[in-house]
Amino acid sequence: MSDTTYDFHREKGILLLSDGTAFEGVSIGIRGTATGELCFNTSMMGYQEIFTDPSYKGQLLVLTTPHVGNYGILDRDTESESQDIQIEGLICKMVSPYTSRNRPHKTIKEYFQRQNKVVLSNVDTRAVVAHIRTKGAMNAIISTDTDLDRLTELLRATPPMKHAKLATEVSAKTPYHYGNPASKWKIALIDLGVKKNILRMLQDRDCYVKVFPCESPWEDIKRFQADGILLSNGPGDPSPLKKTIDIAQKAIDQNIPTFGICLGHQIIGLAVGLEVYKMHNGHRGANHPVKNLDTDRCEITSQNHGFALKQPQDGQHTEFEITHTHLNDHSIAGIKLKNAPCFSVQYHPESAPGPEDSRYLFDQFIHLIAKRSGTA
Repeated sequence: MSDTTYDFHREKGILLLSDGTAFEGVSIGIRGTATGELCFNTSMMGYQEIFTDPSYKGQLLVLTTPHVGNYGILDRDTESESQDIQIEGLICKMVSPYTSRNRPHKTIKEYFQRQNKVVLSNVDTRAVVAHIRTKGAMNAIISTDTDLDRLTELLRATPPMKHAKLATEVSAKTPYHYGNPASKWKIALIDLGVKKNILRMLQDRDCYVKVFPCESPWEDIKRFQADGILLSNGPGDPSPLKKTIDIAQKAIDQNIPTFGICLGHQIIGLAVGLEVYKMHNGHRGANHPVKNLDTDRCEITSQNHGFALKQPQDGQHTEFEITHTHLNDHSIAGIKLKNAPCFSVQYHPESAPGPEDSRYLFDQFIHLIAKRSGTA
């Protein structure tokens, strides 16, 4: 193998954390700088779906798998969860200079260069992950500029994830439709940063979807006369999204079947009076064990969130019950309301990437709709 194969590995770069810890690496993308909250994902596959997940807006991503890029980036729309790369920058151990697919594709280097994103490779990612697992999530900066004083100033100016209203940045700017207008069911999807596979799951279940910006007036949503409402995944802190919380409250009050995913789950929790907290590290990966308390079965789930619902104290908030719990830390992974057709989960049943254990939740949503319409 000639040295020219690794020419793109030669420019030095640095990862600097807000607590002053620094890690060296080399740039394979563009020369430049990127800031955001540092987080890690434990998935061993599905990197294209991860890079394009809008829930990563405002974050620098560390991949824990030591080798990434061997099957390239497919040009097909079905491999991406949104049109663009959503992570602010990528930190990894090794990016493969070779790809194995014979279908049209790009290398990770080409993909990130075309979208003007910074990639830092040859980083001791095990040490990075061990550090933030202990110290907690924090802001960081990656750069081909290795002047620590200059980077420190830029890092200090980076806003924290708490109180960040990022969903409005990735939400649709105007409503649009998805699917066949002749479908059996009409779904109003509140776009907090929706992944395309959620739309595909609904289409597969004979749904015609109208996607609404996350701060749409309730009157506009109501006018669509949807059979059900879905609040999607998305980035940032749910607490500042007052208009979206109001949408959830109105859907619940009017007894419209409602399903929340990830950030949508937190919005529903806030709508019924629960509190949200910033997690120490968050859950990001495709191997998170969740127990369904209704069936007493375990699901392996795909997750991507840094906020979660607080456990209510005994005797409080008796209008709902916890349906799913995360087996690693016993955090709330799902709830349902007792007196309204509404439920939500803190993970990704559309599974892109990840196992398909939880796709039954879309069927559960359709069953709620059919039951309300009298056709179940």
